[in-house]
Amino acid sequence: MRRRSTPLWWRLGFSILTLVVAVGTLTTTWSATVASHPAYLITLVVVAVGAVAAGATSLVVRRAAPSDGRLPRRPWLRRAAHGFEILGLLILLGSLLYLRPLTASTVAIDAMAGTPDVTVTDSATRIELRLTGIARTTGLVFYPGAKVDPRAYVPNLTPLAAAGYLVIILKLPYNIAFFDPNGAYRAMDAEPAITRWAVGGHSLGGVVASSVAGGTDARVHGLLLWASYPNRSIADQTSLQVTSISGSQDGLATPAKVDEAKPRLPPDTRYVVIDGGIHSFFGDYGLQSGDGTPSITKEQAQVRIQAASLDLLHRVEAGSP
Repeated sequence: MRRRSTPLWWRLGFSILTLVVAVGTLTTTWSATVASHPAYLITLVVVAVGAVAAGATSLVVRRAAPSDGRLPRRPWLRRAAHGFEILGLLILLGSLLYLRPLTASTVAIDAMAGTPDVTVTDSATRIELRLTGIARTTGLVFYPGAKVDPRAYVPNLTPLAAAGYLVIILKLPYNIAFFDPNGAYRAMDAEPAITRWAVGGHSLGGVVASSVAGGTDARVHGLLLWASYPNRSIADQTSLQVTSISGSQDGLATPAKVDEAKPRLPPDTRYVVIDGGIHSFFGDYGLQSGDGTPSITKEQAQVRIQAASLDLLHRVEAGSP
């Protein structure tokens, strides 16, 4: 029987494809990737290095393999192994592409410089907005929306810090709140001078913030939802101050979804609907795929978002003994 060599060129092809995806993603989203939690950056670098190593190994093995190598006794087993290998690579590449961050706008990036009244401190796991003068003892921990560059929320949250409230924007692994639901607790632990907290979030970030607010941590007295709603009931948290802000033209957290979730929130929750507002107006990162068509400007919407958010923090602070 004629003997054939082991086909390894497909591995080289996939290695090249993986390298192109990793490097291409890194270069086209560099600003957002380095400004976010380091998990995504590290993953892209590891994948790129792994792709180079796998490609080089394929070439070496190909050249070293004898041209008359015997066929394996169970060719179906080899095919199955190759199939699983290809499936794993496709899942990896799909995940890398799906997790591409939504980059903050120039306005948001410029806002990272702070103002004469607000100091912005940027670290690997959070962005902190602090009043440069005498501050209050009430703060907000904020979970960004899925895949959104955390810098995108600085313009909308700076007015809260200017009013004296400490604002901490969490940087989440792969910009997905579900990957670090306990981030708020670590942020609160690091600020013992803040005695009353609100937690909040945009979209998926608000879902995770709702879980934190529905927990047993006595430091949490408020919940701020931006185009979001809880995935489980926290209606029994009657002492919790809750404000839900949504857009009437939101194509993702639609008015119908917000209404459907109302029974899962405390009965005295305050609902603020931004007429003509959309999902993307809650941050500065451009228009998001699947969103609705606005009938007002982003600036008009954000004035109302900021005012309603400040009102919540005022109520949380007023609840102090």
